[in-house]
Amino acid sequence: MQNAAKSMDIEMTNPLAYKALVAEESRKNKAFKYLAVAMALVVLLILGAIVLSLLTGAVPVAKEFGIGFLFSKEWDPVQHIYGALPAIYGTLVTSAIALLLALPISLGIAVFLTELCPIKLRGPIGTAIELLAGIPSIIYGMWGLFILAPFLSEHVQPAMTEWFGDLWLIGPLFQGPPIGIGIMPASIVLAIMIIPFISSVMRDVFTVVPATLKESAYGLGATTSEVVWDIVLPYTRVGVVGAVMLGLGRALGETMAVTFMIGNANEINLSLFESGNSIASLLANEFAEAANPLHISSLITLGLILFVITFIVLAAARVMIAKAEKKEGVR
Repeated sequence: MQNAAKSMDIEMTNPLAYKALVAEESRKNKAFKYLAVAMALVVLLILGAIVLSLLTGAVPVAKEFGIGFLFSKEWDPVQHIYGALPAIYGTLVTSAIALLLALPISLGIAVFLTELCPIKLRGPIGTAIELLAGIPSIIYGMWGLFILAPFLSEHVQPAMTEWFGDLWLIGPLFQGPPIGIGIMPASIVLAIMIIPFISSVMRDVFTVVPATLKESAYGLGATTSEVVWDIVLPYTRVGVVGAVMLGLGRALGETMAVTFMIGNANEINLSLFESGNSIASLLANEFAEAANPLHISSLITLGLILFVITFIVLAAARVMIAKAEKKEGVR
């Protein structure tokens, strides 16, 4: 406002100086525009460079194994035979289980913080949850290996085998040695890691629900659960989907904690107690020691596969959000 008033004064008293001022402001605006465009292009250039390097590195594997690399279960660096299926299976299964475990807990935390928690406690509890997101993944891995794994092997896994091991259809999922590491322990640690991300985003989107909507529902006699399911969740469905996809993306790319807990065996087992592997853990274990060009190319190709999986997840999230926004616009 002050600059506008100053410009009007100059325009009234000195037209030539006013034209010079307008030209200077125009140059500043153009410079700012070019700087912003350059910053945006830097991101695209970095992304393009990553994709190009991954594609270039994957060429030897494509020539040697073709599409069969995706479906082969054998990973033998000594014989120079590589297949990605066990790592892809481990990545998808651990991420899916982690999301199934984390989603209801995260939703409960977000509802508690926005609807049920006393106002004085909302800040400290919310801050504590956000701090969990800042803990390095290697700390989660060490805690899982030395604290969680013994507890699971001594108390949880034997009980689950006894309760569910003989059931039809799902029984094989809970059979196997209770050693505390494997697909299920890695999924539990992953779930603990992504809960702070999902719950924090859900809490933030829940707070944007207009108070008048909720008060109107309460005024009509609705309970807290009815307000959450009929008012809060429908109003924030776009943000909730974004929170879930953020957690899933985090789970897909997690490395160190999974490396500690999954057992690092290139096998596909139906049992959740058996060891497995993920793309990120396989890269962390073998990339520093890989010397054979085909071995290195196989690891780079796994990185490309993880990139594609993550891209598909994010693209699916964008499509779901766009459909939800379009539906809300129609309303």
